[in-house]
Amino acid sequence: MKYLVTGAAGFIGSRVAEELALLGHDVIGLDNLNDYYDPNLKLARLKRIETLLTEHGKQANFRFLKMDLADREGIASLFAAEQFQRVIHLAAQAGVRYSIDNPMAYVDSNLVGMMTILEGCRHNKVEHLVYASSSSVYGNQEKVPFSEDDRVDHPISLYAATKKANELMAHTYSHLYQLPTTGLRFFTVYGPWGRPDMAPWLFTEAIMNGKPIKVFNNGNLMRDFTFIDDIVKGVISVQDLIPTKPDTSVLYNIGNNQPVKLEEFITTVEKAVGTKAEKILLPMQPGDVYQTFADVSKLYKSIGFMPETTLAQGIQSFVSWYKSFYGEKH
Repeated sequence: MKYLVTGAAGFIGSRVAEELALLGHDVIGLDNLNDYYDPNLKLARLKRIETLLTEHGKQANFRFLKMDLADREGIASLFAAEQFQRVIHLAAQAGVRYSIDNPMAYVDSNLVGMMTILEGCRHNKVEHLVYASSSSVYGNQEKVPFSEDDRVDHPISLYAATKKANELMAHTYSHLYQLPTTGLRFFTVYGPWGRPDMAPWLFTEAIMNGKPIKVFNNGNLMRDFTFIDDIVKGVISVQDLIPTKPDTSVLYNIGNNQPVKLEEFITTVEKAVGTKAEKILLPMQPGDVYQTFADVSKLYKSIGFMPETTLAQGIQSFVSWYKSFYGEKH
């Protein structure tokens, strides 16, 4: 198969592109390498892909292109030239809190970017578009676990609103142009090579350097932390599950199905690092939600998806990677 993977220098995208190439597919990875966080980490992920594929004699299976999704003509030309069979769209401007201060970045990446991908798929007969949505679309609803059948029309951050908009855009294109689309609502993905703006990284970095950690809502939060290996297996399996009706847009939760209290999460990080954390207790942040909890029964019935990695295993894996990547002090 010939794939386009957007966000290929990102946390999830780099791993998905790598796995597809190892499986023998022809993969073009696209990313704009922006500076939302350290571009050197993104370049290091791309170097990792190159090294791993070379070791397996699969280096010809992956090509990287630096391109912005908002480049309408560039994306259209890329689709026309390459004739992708499948597209996995994982690029987006991430971060709930960042969206409070930088709203236009989300319009360009998450709305315009989704539109250029949909248009590329429509005009070039792509057989399946899999794209990233987010657990943030559920907002602050109290009913748990979160089900794909729940109403999600009360987003509490611009990031969440753009992800809900992506789902609606995909649904419309499936209906109008018989483009099979599948949206994946990711639940707090973490693991080696993860994002520096997320709790596992922030807490590990602070604790290792003897700095206090910020604990929002006084620690009264719950998150459905999902390990990267489980996520990648799910994404790879889903792209083979093309909706039987071409005018159908499908949505799946992809999470761990086991929410963890923030206090327990901090304790797990402390054990992995080997040091107790100094905590600064802070109020709830604008745009944040109290809890996330994925009902993954729909995905289990469809592909047998069931996460296998415990929080302790996943955090230990992340901390070990962090120490090897940055050293004991960073």
